[in-house]
Amino acid sequence: MSLRIMTPLSIVVDQTVTSLRAMDASGDFGILPGHADFLTRLALSVVSWATPDGAQHFCAVRGGALTVRKGHVAIATREAVIGHDLDKLDREVLSRFRADLDEERVEHVETTRLQLNVMRQMLARLQPKPKGAGQ
Repeated sequence: MSLRIMTPLSIVVDQTVTSLRAMDASGDFGILPGHADFLTRLALSVVSWATPDGAQHFCAVRGGALTVRKGHVAIATREAVIGHDLDKLDREVLSRFRADLDEERVEHVETTRLQLNVMRQMLARLQPKPKGAGQ
């Protein structure tokens, strides 16, 4: 089966594989040739796969979507880092991905607060003024 891992900027992996392991919200799962068509949202995790020569490969992914369709596995993710050392990927890359995700959440909360504050001010100005006020 073929595997393609893509980010918005590049195709990170495009090769033939004999098996694949990944993780979604329900936990780890595996894919072998002949797997049924499948779609899932990946967790921030390390995807691993074996190639026909028996070599193991690893790629840290920042979430994303995994599809299996007619023997083709495709992963679309915001960021992917290939590595040969699983411990290093887990320790360094996933830690950075998690920190980035936490920072994005904080930024999202702050942006939402600003938007709500603007909406409150607009609503306050649109409220009809009581008679005799402001004369």
